[in-house]
Amino acid sequence: MPLTDAIPALLVLADGTTYRGWSFGATGTAIGEVVFNTGMTGYQEVLTDPSYCGQIVIFTYPELGNTGINLEDEESDGPQVRGAIARNICQRPSNWRSTQSLPDYLKQNQVPGIYGIDTRALTRKIRMFGAMNGGISTTILDEAELLEQVQAAPNMAGLNLVREVTTSTAYEWSDPTIPAWEFNCEAAENLGEAFTVVALDFGVKRNILRRLVSYGCRVIVVPADTPPEEILNYNPDGVFLSNGPGDPAAVTGGIATAKALLLSQKPIFGICMGHQILGHALGAETYKLKFGHRGLNQPAGLQQRVEITSQNHSFAIDPDSLPTAVVEISHLNLNDRTIAGVRHKSLPVFSVQYHPEASPGPHDADYLFEQFVQAMQAARQAATAEVK
Repeated sequence: MPLTDAIPALLVLADGTTYRGWSFGATGTAIGEVVFNTGMTGYQEVLTDPSYCGQIVIFTYPELGNTGINLEDEESDGPQVRGAIARNICQRPSNWRSTQSLPDYLKQNQVPGIYGIDTRALTRKIRMFGAMNGGISTTILDEAELLEQVQAAPNMAGLNLVREVTTSTAYEWSDPTIPAWEFNCEAAENLGEAFTVVALDFGVKRNILRRLVSYGCRVIVVPADTPPEEILNYNPDGVFLSNGPGDPAAVTGGIATAKALLLSQKPIFGICMGHQILGHALGAETYKLKFGHRGLNQPAGLQQRVEITSQNHSFAIDPDSLPTAVVEISHLNLNDRTIAGVRHKSLPVFSVQYHPEASPGPHDADYLFEQFVQAMQAARQAATAEVK
């Protein structure tokens, strides 16, 4: 698109820093927490990941939109971000799977974007001063006026955004990873009979559900406010706590549900927000990271094993609050030594801060789904032995 045809756009951060560029996507105003993602691929998965609800995402890769948009790569029903920030935009994608350009997709879904700004300088600023609220606008081009709206917006700490992304009704998910993308074709074949998993939806990604089905699970997804008694009425072999947006400490209902489910002694597996919710249920606290972890190459591990992981989170479990009598750390983020995984010492309960389904990202941590299935298998065998 010639710049003579481009629509001016303004980005203002809560500290008063301003950037002027050009609009892509929808016109209007969007306000949210400004964060950055360092992934070189997967912009569609990022845009549609419910964990980004309430946020404006800076993409550090220099050009966005080359491969366009296709329905197969959606992680939810549509974009979840408040806005997008890029250096350059590809208006005419070139990919055999593409059905729509990125600008047209965001315009269709009423998500504003700004491009033509120095995303390296902006990312360095967020790294130095931390994630902060910001606003993108094509209709408010006065810096002081937009700053006033940005500063009036609530901060991410204390926000319960789960209610904005969770499902309204329970449903069963039955689609596995499609054969063209399956990298562990023997997963379901090696694990025998199916297990029923109830997934508590704090903002679940579709590829997490696909991995569970690929490992032979029957998956029932329920709203985040589903009472524990109703969850247990499904007679699940295991419970999954999903990823999601906002401050985990504010999701008090989810924490209470997880605490009640621990009493059932059923296998529980948590990812990202689910990891933090589980931490609270076990008695730990969480805190907000300076700028979070968002990318596809975060090293995590402990004791001679390193996994390269896909991550997307603003909060972390406080290690000083962890009840070490009952819980142990299973993984650390090897960049900053924050907790990346925990495991109960006596119950089949564990969680990780990162995304083992890694869509996009590496497959190093896919074995965690197998461990969850093995835990359900062991629990079923133990229950059968007790009956005999």
